[in-house]
Amino acid sequence: MKILLTGADGFLGTNITRELLGRGYKVRAFIQPGRPTELLNDLDIGKFEGDILNEEDIFQALEGCDALIHAAANTSIWPSRSEIVKKVNVEGTRNVVNAALKAGIKRMVYIGTANTFGFGDEQDPGHEGKPYSSARYKMEYQDSKYKAHLVVMEAVKNQGLPCIVVNPTFMFGPYDSKPSSGAMIVGVYRGKVPGYTLGGRNFIKVKDAAVGVANALTKGEIGECYILGNVNLTYKEIFEKIARVTGVKAPGIPLPKFLVLAFGLFQSTIAHITKKAPDVTYPMSKISNDKHFFTAAKAVKHLDLPQNPIEEGIQECFDWLKANKYI
Repeated sequence: MKILLTGADGFLGTNITRELLGRGYKVRAFIQPGRPTELLNDLDIGKFEGDILNEEDIFQALEGCDALIHAAANTSIWPSRSEIVKKVNVEGTRNVVNAALKAGIKRMVYIGTANTFGFGDEQDPGHEGKPYSSARYKMEYQDSKYKAHLVVMEAVKNQGLPCIVVNPTFMFGPYDSKPSSGAMIVGVYRGKVPGYTLGGRNFIKVKDAAVGVANALTKGEIGECYILGNVNLTYKEIFEKIARVTGVKAPGIPLPKFLVLAFGLFQSTIAHITKKAPDVTYPMSKISNDKHFFTAAKAVKHLDLPQNPIEEGIQECFDWLKANKYI
């Protein structure tokens, strides 16, 4: 099977590429012109340079491919409202859908986000049937990914798009070159995290998420969504796990909600004045006080999603960051 993978040079995309190659698939990476591809340079893959905002580029890249995995997205969270984030995530996804339909692709896997669905707490975690509830944060990334999700589902229902949707939670693992989630590990390791907020997240090894994505090429049902997650942890709990893995002291001070919100508001205000991205935005300070817990039971049952200890993902991320001199 030959697969076109958009976003192949991203954190999850790089891990997906390696998982697909390990299964003997042929991979063609759809790469934005001019983007660095160091994480892919040692891999036996094809590369196609194109613009996700150009439907014809995607159509040409699909020539000879049997399947398509759409992982490309703009994940920027500053500024909170952004036309380019919306354009890439919504219009880019519409272009991918249209190109896939035109090319007669046999299978498409769209990679969304777990926050497309309503989140919950320990007693009532979020699942694929809960309606979107993150509009309250007024963040373009989350809103645009939800709108992109609707574009995909409409095409499945009304145009016969042979697509299933996978929705990862918060991932740890290697090849986190920004770093993105790895910034949390760097912060704890360097003692830059003063305390913990009252919220939490669902966490998964990025390699386990990549397995779930690859499995979706042959498992699961068209038109269905599957949350790729594992363990629900408060920030206190995840910081303690990171500290144990990296051999440092865990942040031990609970941060009052009002103080976190005030800090986020202050940082956002200063950022608007200086035009420099803040360490913490006001919407992120609000998110950090909520529990974004989910269940991945559906993906475990139907996609054989692995549930390896999150400590493995932390260790793999930490080792990669050290080896690549991020720490």
